[in-house]
Amino acid sequence: MAKIEKVELRMVDLVPKVKRTDAIQSFVSQETPIVTITDSDGASGTGYSYTIGTGGSSVMRLLADHLAPRIIGDDADMIEAIWHKLEFATHATTIGAITSIALAAIDTALWDLRAKKQGLPLWKLAGGAKEKAPLYTTEGGWLHIEPQALVDDALQAKEKGFRGSKVKIGKPTGAEDFARLAAMRKALGDEYEIMTDCNQGFTVDEAIRRAERLREIDLAWIEEPLPADDIDGHVRLSRSTSTPIAIGESLYSIRHFREYMQKGGCSIVQVDVGRIGGITPWLKVAHAAEAFDMPVSAHFLMELHVSLACAVQNGKYVEYIPQLDELTGKRMKIVDGYGYAPTEPGIGIDWDWDKLKKLSIAEFEKTIVA
Repeated sequence: MAKIEKVELRMVDLVPKVKRTDAIQSFVSQETPIVTITDSDGASGTGYSYTIGTGGSSVMRLLADHLAPRIIGDDADMIEAIWHKLEFATHATTIGAITSIALAAIDTALWDLRAKKQGLPLWKLAGGAKEKAPLYTTEGGWLHIEPQALVDDALQAKEKGFRGSKVKIGKPTGAEDFARLAAMRKALGDEYEIMTDCNQGFTVDEAIRRAERLREIDLAWIEEPLPADDIDGHVRLSRSTSTPIAIGESLYSIRHFREYMQKGGCSIVQVDVGRIGGITPWLKVAHAAEAFDMPVSAHFLMELHVSLACAVQNGKYVEYIPQLDELTGKRMKIVDGYGYAPTEPGIGIDWDWDKLKKLSIAEFEKTIVA
């Protein structure tokens, strides 16, 4: 039994590659907590998570003061037990973004460690359903982008073999959203998928009204139309439209997903490793979704989610938003619009440790040892 002997913590703050705006906010910073766990055999695994600009310091304090010290001396292969121990240790402060982001970094590091020691890539260790998954792009669809630029970006993606493009909606009037999407449909044809994302920006009545207005565009889905905790509102909306409703990036517990699926509040699940608390709960949500005949199209973190989309039978899409290029060497393999799961043992992220050390914020660097 190899016990955990060392946990190294660091955080880097990444600037998005392009201007990112949606219906309620701008994405100006990606704080990236990174955890490396070393066991008594000398093997190590590295995991990470993210914020969209705030909360990183709180995540790092939670890791340093409460979570990382608790796993020193644990059997590194008992991932399920460790996850539940850490979740219980934080239950009095409830399940939410800060806790889940911290848990995700540790859990992902443990899966990386296990996969490396077993000589398997994550996608095979976690299920091994397929070696590739289709991509859709979000990076050219932000809310501030003008219609012709939306069209041009989507045409370029289509030429590369991508299966779809996602566009942020939530302009002041439904007519503006419709005009943007109608221009895309006209230019792209009927077979190319157009996804939309509302970022929780609508009321129930407004979402129903806009979904009806957009019905003729034949959207792949409408994502996060309402506040994430309004399950009944999502049920009401889902019953009013034939357009699939997608949810998940703002849910932090497997039980939240269960309620959505049981009540019919969604038809596409967008569970996010960094928000749900790691690979361990991600897989549980994905398998539950399969039982409801629902596809999983994970949110963000493409370098990690490509492996998980390939691990499960119902992994439908990988969202193309590159965000780790500054910290890694080898990039995700993309051929004809498909992302290929890494074949190297572990989660398959080629960290550039020189860059990581250079960009790490000194305040949050900490090593915890037995």
